[in-house]
Amino acid sequence: VQLVESGGGSVQAGGSLRLSCAFSGYTYSGNCMAWFRQAPGKEREGVAFIYTGDGTSYYADSVKGRFAIRHDNAKNTMSLQMNNLELEDTAMYYCAADSGAGSCAVQLIRRFDYWGKGTQVTVS
Repeated sequence: VQLVESGGGSVQAGGSLRLSCAFSGYTYSGNCMAWFRQAPGKEREGVAFIYTGDGTSYYADSVKGRFAIRHDNAKNTMSLQMNNLELEDTAMYYCAADSGAGSCAVQLIRRFDYWGKGTQVTVS
């Protein structure tokens, strides 16, 4: 299983970026997938979660209303549209997937088996 993030970069505060995660070797049907981020000196935190069974999504309070998570079963991709970016959004962003079936109601980091290597987002 391989997850590969792309789309990171540098942007001014108030700007937008769209991250993508391409996954291969991963067969899913009703799984939870997510975007996490980790800033220097801080713990990795969940930003957005999506249940592929019905598209139900969850967001951290800090990004609610600004970020949108989507997945495309046909293309084996997941995306994170980030608008109105703030300085505090600066971090390495990782996509993650749970190999087991189930909703995203439980958003513990330890449930995610597969991880990408990350893409850097810098807001200035």
